[in-house]
Amino acid sequence: MAVPSNTIQNVARVGVREDLDNKIAELFPDETPFQNAIGRSKASNTYTEWQTDGLAAANHDNKTIQGDDLANESRANTVRVGTHTQIFKKVVGASTTVEATSKAGRRSELAREIMKAGRELRTDKEKRFLGNYASVAAAAGTAGETAGALAWLTSNVSRGGTGANGGFSAGIVAAATNGTQRAYTEALLKTVLQSVWTSGGNPKMVITNAAQKQAASAFAGIASARRETGNTRATIIAGADVYVSDFGEVQFVPDRFASARDALVVDPEYWDIAVLDPMKTRDLAVTGLADRKALYDECALRCLNQAASGVVADLT
Repeated sequence: MAVPSNTIQNVARVGVREDLDNKIAELFPDETPFQNAIGRSKASNTYTEWQTDGLAAANHDNKTIQGDDLANESRANTVRVGTHTQIFKKVVGASTTVEATSKAGRRSELAREIMKAGRELRTDKEKRFLGNYASVAAAAGTAGETAGALAWLTSNVSRGGTGANGGFSAGIVAAATNGTQRAYTEALLKTVLQSVWTSGGNPKMVITNAAQKQAASAFAGIASARRETGNTRATIIAGADVYVSDFGEVQFVPDRFASARDALVVDPEYWDIAVLDPMKTRDLAVTGLADRKALYDECALRCLNQAASGVVADLT
């Protein structure tokens, strides 16, 4: 049927208010499992150092003749290692006009964007800390960079053909060299877990991206997908999170910011974040009709003893 003449319709009417909800549907994937699991410490300079130590190998032939005149034994020195701090920052500027206007879902555009920037800084750090990144010493025209976890590891590693370790040397942590990629298998993981345990570590976490986490869910060592609850009904566990290894339970942790080609085996006790300058908001100079703020912090990832962790590298 035809619309009668002079029928007032919404589609062409002046003065109809818009329907804009004050709710903003936020999707902030900012979980940082690695940072949450490890410790915190204080840095007092842009190059932060610590020492590592270990025990001599067990000697089954340790024996002494009765009444013998004992000689001093050689004792290994500690090893001094270090890394550089990195300044993580976000800068937000908002005009006086946008701050003065009426907005849906927030009063201040500047305040909201600073809030988001703080959450983004944590994800930036998670990606850096989990990656295969070398350390860089700060210079007059060079930003300092802290080494990622994958660059530190040299003792308990499984790499594809042509892969090579990075590691600490002469004040700098070098990045590892990628090798030929191969599928992630339980056999590869078991080899690294054994190596970590033999070195003295007690691995608690295996951190991977989503694809490698799903591959690991098929491993035979995964704990039962069903457990009894108090009412005797079986409850299905949504994710295969716990792997029962020969050296204790290990949690499989998916991390959105983990390397796609590596499974990082971690003893969290031997990692921390050394903070030189904690997260702060700093007002920047006003140069026009806008306000500008910088959000920043300066810190370093410290691998307290790389032999307590490991990596299954070069995965497809």
